[in-house]
Amino acid sequence: MIQLNQVNFVYHNARSDVGVHHINLHIPKGQVVLLCGSSGCGKTTLSRMINGLIPNFYEGTLSGEITVCGRDTKNSELYELTPFVGSVFQNPKSQFYTVQTDSEIVFACENIGMEKAQIYQRFEDIVDKLNLTPLLGKSLFALSGGQKQKIACASVATLFPQILVMDEPSSNLDIAAIHELAGIIKQWKDAGCTIVIAEHRLYWLMDIVDRVIYVKNGRIDQDISIQEFLAIPADTLASMGLRARTISFDKLSALPAKNTEMIDFKDFSFAYDKEKNLDILSLSIPCGSVVAVIGKNGAGKSTFGRCMCGLEKKARGTMTFCGRNLSWKARINTCYLVMQDVNHQLFTESVLDEILLSMEKSHDEAHAKKEKALQILASLNLDHYQDVHPMSLSGGQKQRVSVACALASNKQILVYDEPTSGLDYARMIDVAEAIKNMQAKGKTQFIITHDPELIKQCCDYLVLIEDGRIIASGWLQSALVDRMNDFFMA
Repeated sequence: MIQLNQVNFVYHNARSDVGVHHINLHIPKGQVVLLCGSSGCGKTTLSRMINGLIPNFYEGTLSGEITVCGRDTKNSELYELTPFVGSVFQNPKSQFYTVQTDSEIVFACENIGMEKAQIYQRFEDIVDKLNLTPLLGKSLFALSGGQKQKIACASVATLFPQILVMDEPSSNLDIAAIHELAGIIKQWKDAGCTIVIAEHRLYWLMDIVDRVIYVKNGRIDQDISIQEFLAIPADTLASMGLRARTISFDKLSALPAKNTEMIDFKDFSFAYDKEKNLDILSLSIPCGSVVAVIGKNGAGKSTFGRCMCGLEKKARGTMTFCGRNLSWKARINTCYLVMQDVNHQLFTESVLDEILLSMEKSHDEAHAKKEKALQILASLNLDHYQDVHPMSLSGGQKQRVSVACALASNKQILVYDEPTSGLDYARMIDVAEAIKNMQAKGKTQFIITHDPELIKQCCDYLVLIEDGRIIASGWLQSALVDRMNDFFMA
């Protein structure tokens, strides 16, 4: 189904080592293949060569032979490959063509001229299999990141392509949606589809994939069966820059802080339309804690973060910080939000300037500011990107730049919305260490996340949100660890 023979590719205007080199890869029909490796290793580039985006969309120097379903991708237009290869990208918004869920799901079918009756049948089948009924008839702009990802998967699945290429498909999904996605991939596998998945989070794929390809520095370093991969020791996986194969909260127990100051929320609510999306009667958070905010997609986690940071003027109720009631304007000056889609908050022409922009209210001299900015970049392994344009970075690198901006802002309350989506093990550890360093400086931090590994690394307090309401909160000790374990294992 897929053949790459002695393939080399380097992006236009990129360094000579940015790309893939000497790739020989043959994937037979019906095989599910995991592409894994550190951020920037070449996984996404490999996926782009399979779905034809290289060389039809991304410019660069390409050599070697690439054959997909018997077609030479170098001499085929993208529309010629579309009926055979479906793609799900890390950022689902980059593949949307409409503004409403129903029309997006059937767009591909309409685009190739499929009969109306067949479109309706496929629409009903996909909605049923992906449990999409609650999302029908909604604006794509009103969906959470995970909900958008589900719509993207549905729009691709309606064509029933022979090959499916997925780039970080779980990055914005909650644990329930990940299990649903795993079930769909198993159905595609049973139907004989060939599936290539580039992914950092490994735990949900271990009983699905047949083969693991470990990519390092643009080259295939290991090409092994899933049985061989499962035999690799956990510490070896970590040294390879790979995430854990299982979810575990063993030995997680946080000691209550001695700090008696609190952040209190009373009758804290917000509604996008008439229906309340957030309704918190009472919540108290110890200052200086690192709070894991968990819940299903659409539960109200991101809305809670936006309201806390003063980005929603119509939020009702009170937020008290260290005994001081914060108006929405005061929240803007006290809190910093790292958004789920970090493209919304990258403004300058270099990574260093981006950090300096977040420090603009600092009274330090220019030289001292620059030194501090470089220290923050180094802590997140970004110092060698200081002169690079932020929008030219990978998704995971942009994520770390936004986290760096939050650290540089010197705000008292930091809110991170999915800060580790698209990050490998090493970069996730970098973010966790940066968060712990901020805690040591007395910052209170909220981490809105679906990443159990990040929670285990740095969180000590839990807030569980369901339908806009708080259903559990407290220090991460035995009872709440069990509650969180149930949530992720459900």
